[in-house]
Amino acid sequence: MAFEGLADRLQSVMSKIRGKGKVTETDVKEMMREVRLALLEADVNFKVVKDFVKRVSERAVGQEVLKSLTPGQQVIKVVKEELTELMGGEQSKIAVANRPPTVIMMVGLQGAGKTTTTGKLANLLRKKYNRQPLLVAADIYRPAAIKQLETLGKQLNMPVFSLGDQVSPVEIAKQAIAKAKEDHHDYVLIDTAGRLHIDEALMDELKQIKELTKPDEIFLVVDAMTGQDAVNVAESFNEQLGLTGVILTKLDGDTRGGAALSIKAVTNTPIKFVGMGEKMDALEPFHPERMASRILGMGDVLTLIEKAQAAVDEEKARELEQKMRTMSFTFDDFLEQLGQVRKMGPLDEILKMLPGANKIKGLNNIHIDEKQIGRVEAIIRSMTKEEKTNPEIINASRKKRIAKGSGTSVQEVNRLLKQFDEMKKMMKMMTTMTKGKKKGFKFPFM
Repeated sequence: MAFEGLADRLQSVMSKIRGKGKVTETDVKEMMREVRLALLEADVNFKVVKDFVKRVSERAVGQEVLKSLTPGQQVIKVVKEELTELMGGEQSKIAVANRPPTVIMMVGLQGAGKTTTTGKLANLLRKKYNRQPLLVAADIYRPAAIKQLETLGKQLNMPVFSLGDQVSPVEIAKQAIAKAKEDHHDYVLIDTAGRLHIDEALMDELKQIKELTKPDEIFLVVDAMTGQDAVNVAESFNEQLGLTGVILTKLDGDTRGGAALSIKAVTNTPIKFVGMGEKMDALEPFHPERMASRILGMGDVLTLIEKAQAAVDEEKARELEQKMRTMSFTFDDFLEQLGQVRKMGPLDEILKMLPGANKIKGLNNIHIDEKQIGRVEAIIRSMTKEEKTNPEIINASRKKRIAKGSGTSVQEVNRLLKQFDEMKKMMKMMTTMTKGKKKGFKFPFM
């Protein structure tokens, strides 16, 4: 994930001050020198770093911190609050027009992922907010841009409005809004043309679309991997169009995070959404406080809970709890659980949302192999109904058949059976509330 290098540096600095019973001005100065270096290395705008360090320093050497009972903890609290403020303070929600449809203009340079992000945003609006969006293909210049949006529309089972590439984008936008009113769509997402660089002709066209459609939101899609360039692009677009929000793509990549920490301060435009992967559901609302927590190694429990709520069927969860209590948990139940956990996203990313995960040695290097999970699923699917319910009947010949059917080895089947048995024993211990540590237990998909 983004911020990895910055997170490591900041967490190391914070750990030095965390437990201090007494914090001096010299301690704060030393800490802020390291924080300043870490932010600059993460490609955060120089002026933003200077202001941030000044604000934290002033607060950290204030009376309420130095004279508190836990000054080390208070300094970290100040850093977290200022980091949150830097990224916008509170979550900036998407607009809703008084009279539908709500019109959103998607703008940006070529290659930032604008068309794909338009599809992801439409998908999020439908799934999370129960809206009915209309996608509008207004990029008539890039070869295959219209086709790309239509393909996404098919994939999402969502309507796409297009008049081909011989009608002006301004006319396309005008007719699309009329169509949306007629068909009762509550959101219109206009995928406008990108350019390799900002030019006058592009801006004039975008200004005309803005004038005609009077959009409720103008979202700039920028690639977080481009660092300071992303901030410069945001500044230019904001000056000419008056942006209402930024969507940062590729925040899951190997990016230093400078753009996310600089954009709000430089352009006064909030980051509204972040792209966290390639799948169509990999777009998330941006929560500054949660991101600050993750950067400082405090976890992100709220996002984890939201992911779980979206992925887990409550009724099935209650059934499962009952099965765990009565020890009637089977391989079928395990397979279902595995499916629900996988819906939440890559498991290594989920692990990092847990508080204190930063203290687990080597967690950043952990890569949970999704193929390995696929092998576990294949083994279970190769079992008969009876074997899934009573694994103790699985003898040597059955193991050979299961291994052959799943394209795995007998050793892998043995390992899964052993781990499943350990998991059931662990459940028994948990349900009977017996205290004591079970050594060497590993989840079957780890």
